[in-house]
This record gives sequence, C-alpha cells and structure tokens, in this order.
Amino acid sequence: MTQLVSDIRILDNLLALNLNVSLWSARRKMSQEDLGGAELPPEDLASLGSKRIADPENLKVFGTLKARAFNYLDRHGVRFMSGWAIPEEKAGEIVQELLNIRTEFQKEKEAFLADYDQNVQAWIEKHHQWGEIIRNSLVGPDYVRARMDFRWQLYKVAPLEQHTDNTAVLEAGLAEEVQGLGGTLFDEVAKSADDIWRRVYHGKTEVTHKALSPLRTLHTKLTGLSFVEPHVAPVADIVQAALLRMPKKGNITGTDLLLLQGLVCLLKDSTALVGHAQKVIEGYGPAFVLDALLAVPCTMPVQDDNAMHMESVVDGDDDDPILPDIPAVDSSLSHPAIPSLGLW
Repeated sequence: MTQLVSDIRILDNLLALNLNVSLWSARRKMSQEDLGGAELPPEDLASLGSKRIADPENLKVFGTLKARAFNYLDRHGVRFMSGWAIPEEKAGEIVQELLNIRTEFQKEKEAFLADYDQNVQAWIEKHHQWGEIIRNSLVGPDYVRARMDFRWQLYKVAPLEQHTDNTAVLEAGLAEEVQGLGGTLFDEVAKSADDIWRRVYHGKTEVTHKALSPLRTLHTKLTGLSFVEPHVAPVADIVQAALLRMPKKGNITGTDLLLLQGLVCLLKDSTALVGHAQKVIEGYGPAFVLDALLAVPCTMPVQDDNAMHMESVVDGDDDDPILPDIPAVDSSLSHPAIPSLGLW
C-alpha cells in the first residue's frame, strides 16, 4: 500500500479546534446512609453506585446538542491532537455553526435552571419512597450552572523551530501528529462509508436521491481537506464524478445504483481507495476508476448457509464487499501533470 504521510507544511492551511462541552449528569454517589446504615463490603472490594437527583429526560437535549456539534466537526474536519483540524478557509462558517449550537445550548440551560427547583420536586414526588435519599444529595442551581458549559478554542499550529535545548525541537512531537493526519482522514472516510453502506446501500435494488446526501457530505469534507495528503483530492474527484453521472430525476436503479454501491464499497477499503486515487494522480482520471468499478461490480460472497455461518464466526463480518482490481493500463498513454502546490 502507498504510505500516507502528510507534510508539515499543511499546517499553513489548517487551524486546530478544541471543543469543550460540559454536561451535568444529575448523578450523586450513593452513601451507606442511603441504605439505612447496612453493612457493606470494604471499598477495595466493592463500591456503591450512583443515584439520580433530577429527571434525566430534562437533560437529554444537552447531550443531543453536544452530539450535533461533534458530528458537524467530524463532517468538516479531521481528528487532530485533542480536537479537530479544520480548513482555515472554512473557519468562519464552522465557528458560525458552533455559535448557533451554543446559543441553543445556553437557551436550554437557562430554561432548565429556571424550572430546576420545580423539576427536582417533581422527581422526588415520582420516587417518593426514596425521596429522603434524593433530598440528602440535592445541589443548588448555581452548582448546576457551573457544570454546564459550551466553549471552544480555535488556534493556529506551528512547529517549534528554535530552542536553547535542541532536544525540545527534535522531540516536539508535532511532526508525528501531522504525518499521521492523512491516515486518520482515510480511516474516517472508511468509517463513514461503512455507515453509509449499512444504512443506505446494502441489499438495495433501488434508492431515492436522498441516498446521495451522505456522499455529498463526504465529498465536501474531502474537498475542504484536500491539502492534507496528495491522495485526498483524487478521491474527492472520484466521488464528484460518480455524483455527476446520476440522473437528475427519478429513483436510482440499475447501473447507476451499482456504481454508487461500488463507490461506497471502495470508500470502505482504505488500501484499495488509495490505490485507485494513485491512478488518478498518474493521470488516468476519475472516469477510469468508475469504469473499473462497473467492470467488476461490488458483490457479496455467495456461500451456502453453513459456510456463511462459519465465516461469520471466524471473521465477524460476512457482508464486506469484494472490490475489483484496477485493470492494467497501457503505460505508453500520456499522463497529464497534476499540480503539487508544493506538497509532493
């Protein structure tokens, strides 16, 4: 497999973003008194669990908003250090979306705190038999407020180039983080494609145009992060070329659907994906890759029931696609040059 190594110079085009979302769990540790002073095992042997002092249903919205922010950053960035690397050119729109989510978070937070005492009392009444152990662990609204927060830090990353102790420069660790960024991105693409395959395309003989939406989202991510590693832009081109082949109206069936299924299967396999992207770099074009996918459509292994059962026990995955090899091409063909932008 072609080794994926991102150049340190990609830092010129990205920003690092850390997202910190603090949620209050409404849980408090159980105590011996909560159990009426019953004799308990020593702490090095066992520990008590926790109790809820407020209705968890009233807190679900905060977990939903946190997940929305994480999903948004995963769609537009790539995991990097303790957060995400995002394209510098998209920083404005990404921060705007985080501002929108934070505004909603703060609105829900104030609404929750305004009704806090009333909701806690309702929780006690719902569990009146255990009301005393809830009352013994209650906290005030100010305590809760301090434990619910939504904030982020956006900053530029640069390597340490000079220091009085050269060891600090040589062992700064940033180069290793950057070099692995391309591999991380392709791993994320494979994970997303696996989810798309299972949710949208697996076993389907017909899909609507909604099935294109997750592929468009993936294409947007790849396009924004095309500077991360030389094989990223060709993959974005392959996805775009497939989308352009789709009919403008009506459901997607037949050869068009087979092409999309083949594409998703390819995206699931990082090794094969990089190999196909390399062909684009060498000048054969996205259409060549798509035609190769159609030449040997993405298919499922055909096995008898017993064999399939045994393989699923051994491999744990009996529905992975079979990807086609790239057919041999006449090396005498002229290969158009792809601009490197100084990255390779």
